Amino acid sequence: MSSKFSYSEPHICQCLTRLSTLRSDDVVTITGNRQKTGKQFADEVLCLARGLLQLGVATGDIVAISAFNSDMYMEWLLAIAFSFEEARLAMLVVRPVMLVTDESCHHWYSNFQKDDIPSLRWHVSLDSPSSDFMKMWNVLTTEMLKKNSVSSQPLNHCWAHEGAVIICFTSGTTGRPKGVTLSHAALIIQSLSKIAIVGYGEDDVYLHTAPLCHIGGLSSAMTMLMVGGCHVLIPKFEPKSALEAIERHKVTSFITVPAIMAGIISIIRQKETWKGMETVNKILNGGGGLSIELIKDATLFFPKAKLLSAYGMTETCSSLTFMTIYDPTMKAYSQHHQTVANIKYTSVHQPQGVCVGKPAPHVELKICADGSSPVGRILSRGPHLMLRYWGEIPAKAAHSSNESWFDTGDVGSIDEYGNVWLIGRAKGQIKSGGENIYPEEVEGILLQHPGIVGTVIVGVPDAHLTEMVVACVELREHWHWSQGTFEHSSKNKVPVLSGAILRHWMVYLLFPFDLLKVQDSKGIYFMDGTISSHNNWENKKRSSSKRSYIPSPILA
Repeated sequence: MSSKFSYSEPHICQCLTRLSTLRSDDVVTITGNRQKTGKQFADEVLCLARGLLQLGVATGDIVAISAFNSDMYMEWLLAIAFSFEEARLAMLVVRPVMLVTDESCHHWYSNFQKDDIPSLRWHVSLDSPSSDFMKMWNVLTTEMLKKNSVSSQPLNHCWAHEGAVIICFTSGTTGRPKGVTLSHAALIIQSLSKIAIVGYGEDDVYLHTAPLCHIGGLSSAMTMLMVGGCHVLIPKFEPKSALEAIERHKVTSFITVPAIMAGIISIIRQKETWKGMETVNKILNGGGGLSIELIKDATLFFPKAKLLSAYGMTETCSSLTFMTIYDPTMKAYSQHHQTVANIKYTSVHQPQGVCVGKPAPHVELKICADGSSPVGRILSRGPHLMLRYWGEIPAKAAHSSNESWFDTGDVGSIDEYGNVWLIGRAKGQIKSGGENIYPEEVEGILLQHPGIVGTVIVGVPDAHLTEMVVACVELREHWHWSQGTFEHSSKNKVPVLSGAILRHWMVYLLFPFDLLKVQDSKGIYFMDGTISSHNNWENKKRSSSKRSYIPSPILA
């Protein structure tokens, strides 16, 4: 919390005035059986903020939060702005003065040494643990802070240094947690772009499927706070509980990643009746492209929903680009909803990769390429970008001539219509036989096969090729893996896949477009059925639905 004052400064709590007046008697949060109106929610935030001020939380202090989704989590997010090994490492980086957890993290306390996190002065439980637990670990509760607050104490919006409001941890592709420092302005601008492009409004009943400690869940929560919609919060995503919430609360919108969408659809198929198809009208997908089969299933079970996809990352405060995949008012799919195989371009101007749509209005993008190639690193600049990684100097692009641009680390191109085509991570490319192969590109092709619901492409050392491309695939239900040849497999009456069939599939799709620069499709090795079984796949697939236990520090 800072004494800085300016009527022109953006602040995430500016949405509370609208909530407490225009939505004063309307339900804006639902957590289990607990519901709060706009006025109640705003009052709870102010009450908690006063309690924190009285406790001594001061300007620039950092509060670390690790908890499942709930209305109280959102209250803490806003109240702070007014006023285990991975988790420990993350806290050592940001040095929080307070740690807020729910019951899912209470076991941490038995692992804490007295001086493990020297900066910690207070421990707060989001919920109400047993009195023995509170005495043993000297833990405060949210309700204690609210009850001890002085209601007459005046409150003003406060800002930390540089306008920073939250440190959102991400491992990115490096595996080491990094604290992405985001500003009030970035969160508000990102929210405005979602309101304009997706079409969120105060009539929306939004189901939080993504954790609030991830940028997708956090930015969506901010968006719904700004429009005054109703938040439906479940502790963590489980397909069954998500569908129950959709039907019970007549949910109109939610976000997904491919794994979440696949989980939802698998449960819907088991239901005799499905009421959600009447209420859901907006679905935003991120964290990877949806396969053709998932898109077809989504439009079948959510026929009234506009289906969009977004491409972004934590460092860009969520989405850089958006694309409409299906619009029920037009009864048509976007021509760009999958890879280049669906789009009519001349061979001279044929883009590589997967189309991820056009940049949001506030986003500036450019391609940093070598020579005359249209393919290069994707750079961005604008108010949506992070301030820096916490504890490091402000981030700069990798190229000295582009120091005012942020290097996303992704490789792609921008076509003549302004569409961004994503090829893959610059550091993730596989070098095989002297050629550069991007895993995402191969995955995009394989996902078009009706028998595949998920795939991961990896490179393994090879004495001859340097690296050999290996595909790990998850088969659709009722499909079977065979070691037979293409001719043998094609004669089966049951749906069958084999390495030979998929190589033929790759040749069929890649021949007209020369996407991979791989002349011999046998250079891709397909793991057999023991690897592509569901249990082994769960250990390999990339999924954003797994809950992160790295706390999200919020700057006071």
